[in-house]
Amino acid sequence: MPGYSVSPGFGRTEATSRDPGRSINCHGYNGVVLPHSCATDSGCRMRPSSYKAVVHELAAAIRSGAIQAGTRLPTHRALARERRIALATATRVYAELAALGLVVGEPGRGTFVRVRSGYDGLEPSRALPVPRVADLSFNQPLAPGQGDRLRQALRTMAASGDAEALLRQHPPGGHRHDRAVVATYLLGRGIDTVPYNVLLTSGTQQALDIVLHTLVRPGDVLAVDALSYPGIKLLASAHDLDLAPVPVTTTGPDLDALDQLCRTRPVHAIYTIPTVHNPLGWVLDREQRDRLVALARSHNFLIIEDGTYAFLEPSPPPPLQALAPERTCYVAGLSKNVAPGLRFGFAVLPDHHVEAVTSGLRTAAWGAPGIVTALATGWITDGTVTRLEEERRRDAAARQDIARAALVGLDITAHPVSYIVWLGLEPHQRPDHVATVLAGKGILVSTADAFATGPHRPRALRLALATPPRDELGAVLRSLKDAVEAIPP
Repeated sequence: MPGYSVSPGFGRTEATSRDPGRSINCHGYNGVVLPHSCATDSGCRMRPSSYKAVVHELAAAIRSGAIQAGTRLPTHRALARERRIALATATRVYAELAALGLVVGEPGRGTFVRVRSGYDGLEPSRALPVPRVADLSFNQPLAPGQGDRLRQALRTMAASGDAEALLRQHPPGGHRHDRAVVATYLLGRGIDTVPYNVLLTSGTQQALDIVLHTLVRPGDVLAVDALSYPGIKLLASAHDLDLAPVPVTTTGPDLDALDQLCRTRPVHAIYTIPTVHNPLGWVLDREQRDRLVALARSHNFLIIEDGTYAFLEPSPPPPLQALAPERTCYVAGLSKNVAPGLRFGFAVLPDHHVEAVTSGLRTAAWGAPGIVTALATGWITDGTVTRLEEERRRDAAARQDIARAALVGLDITAHPVSYIVWLGLEPHQRPDHVATVLAGKGILVSTADAFATGPHRPRALRLALATPPRDELGAVLRSLKDAVEAIPP
């Protein structure tokens, strides 16, 4: 700590003031000296600390490096005894430090100071300390020849019709004829709707943003899988929503737990990814979907269904929108099936929500730009999107085969036709530390805390398989496996 010297003791650490006019004998635990105000006489006659003061002092010590990354902090009881605070208050201190991204709690092992290298968390740094070998943190699928497809499409757009019409402002949610193109495309996903119920947006994230902003009020309870798409956490924070994590199983959310949640709290909506879940890859079967819809009707909550990766499942059950069109908002886009830079999405809404969400779009950004809409609907109409989705399914299946072969012996969970692998780590392997080790080898990954919507952060990494060249993916994953297995207990 600034202003203190630290000398080792047996089972504790002793801090001595460098100020000759002040004598201190403050004991920490597990080799960690916790800063606090002490009396000026010999020995420590510490006054009870306020909750916020403890958080601020520990946060400052961690950020300054006085308490180093990887350090195991005192137990909750030890912190409570040291600070003369209630055990529940000590737990609250650690919870807030975890929310700040400074510590991580591991069941059965304790609370550790996180490696704050920038390669883990919700928005990791993408600047690595060595030349980049592979980016496994974000899926940016592009098929060979897509640049040529884009050039041809732009030439066609420039040569046909009224080019100036592309520069005029479209109505919020798009022109009816463009919405009709998307409605026709959605028939292939099992969604039978009319153009009126389809609104066009600048990507799936905007569709989610507008739906939450319009249909869910600040303070409302939004149920969400305990592991889910990170963007929903950002939106919930921005709109001041109360996220309620639903425990997950190997095949989907724990619907009994969701039922119990709804009996104890006023759940207004649920955000769910029923087909090719991100990050766990599950596809809910028909029985699970029927149960989820029955719960929504029984407890009167809205369903927000994310279909971003649904195109990868070759034989999906009916979407939730088809089972409960009166209470389901379906959102998806063309970022994963066509190109991540093509910010084109859509929302399919119940009749009674269309006007409100349209008004929300008018207030925000009106929806997708005219040029992007023309490009996207043109590719839908001429079959390009369908062909690209078929290519993506073949490519994803091949990459999963590569991953299973390269990561044999590790704890992996994945859909057989997807671009995501969930990699479980050993008890001694902290995700933040593993991410930093891999960053030192030029491999960027995502840690589990980015996907955790509740306080529990699993020891796991999410690997995105779509970005590296396929012929290099096996070598990258073998290098990753070797690095992970080399981390000692």
